Amino acid sequence: MVIKKVLFVAIVATSLFAQGEALVNTESLKKGKINPLTEFIGSVKFENSSNLASESNGLVKKIFFEVGDKVKKGQTLISIDSSILDAQIKAAVAAVKIAQVELKNATNDYNRYSALLKKDSIAQKSFDDVYLAYEMAKQKVESSNANLKELQIQKDKKSLKAPYDGIIVEKSVNLNEWVSNGTKIAKIVNTTDLEMTFNLPLEYVYQLDKTKKYEISLADTTIQAKLYAAIPSGDTLTRTFPVRFKASIKDKFIFDGAQAKVKLAKKVKEDAFVINRDAVIKRFNQDLIFVIDDKSMANMIPVQIIGFDGLNAGIQAQGLQEGMKVVVKGNERVFPNQPVKVLNK
Repeated sequence: MVIKKVLFVAIVATSLFAQGEALVNTESLKKGKINPLTEFIGSVKFENSSNLASESNGLVKKIFFEVGDKVKKGQTLISIDSSILDAQIKAAVAAVKIAQVELKNATNDYNRYSALLKKDSIAQKSFDDVYLAYEMAKQKVESSNANLKELQIQKDKKSLKAPYDGIIVEKSVNLNEWVSNGTKIAKIVNTTDLEMTFNLPLEYVYQLDKTKKYEISLADTTIQAKLYAAIPSGDTLTRTFPVRFKASIKDKFIFDGAQAKVKLAKKVKEDAFVINRDAVIKRFNQDLIFVIDDKSMANMIPVQIIGFDGLNAGIQAQGLQEGMKVVVKGNERVFPNQPVKVLNK
């Protein structure tokens, strides 16, 4: 009753703004056969859900998140005390610079002694000693750089970063708490990539196509999803099999475990009124069509979609009659009780 009142108020309100004739194209409503749709209920699961753990030991010095925060990939979530490591890195940087200076001097000696050896101005033993010092200097630079890199890797592990864009749903650490390698810090979920699971009878599973997109309803929104997998292990009591769809959404938040709905067609066709699917539009949160009467006025009729057959939609509603002129183009600009001009008479 409340829905009817809201719809009536919406019709009156929109009709007040209708001015002049709307230019439309129409088609005649026909009777035909259609594959009826059956609605199935499933559930939503986030494709990526991760428990984040510390990769280092130490005291938690800073926490940059709270439960419910949206975070970006690479964003720092916590930092662990690294004062001792910072001192070691400082010493390692100095060691690299010293090694580079020693290599530079050793290289100059090597080049000079190589020239003298070609002129037979020095003994082979003297050149060999310089060459050995030169090779050791190169190894010292390489070893110093490796030690510095190892310390820098350890330093990187003193901060925990988000592995992908997502929302923090659990926090398991406090400021100044000691954490060890493997201590759970937080749980993050990626709310963009969704996986929806439905338990379907086998005859519906056989009709699914991985190349097609399917409309799935989530709360107050409809998304396009693709078939991901049909699991061959089913429920022996209900004779149904789990089927999974995947989709990516942006600028919308869906809860893990939320209800999902999908409508799939049966093989057996049923009688229905058939019209171009462009004639059916969604307004006031329901499907409807505009029918043109003998006074060239647009009348709005809420309909139920029975199914689809290519470019046609099968519909049902009270008051529908074969031969009615239904707006198939321009209906997005039409208001209830608005005069129209049919361009394709």
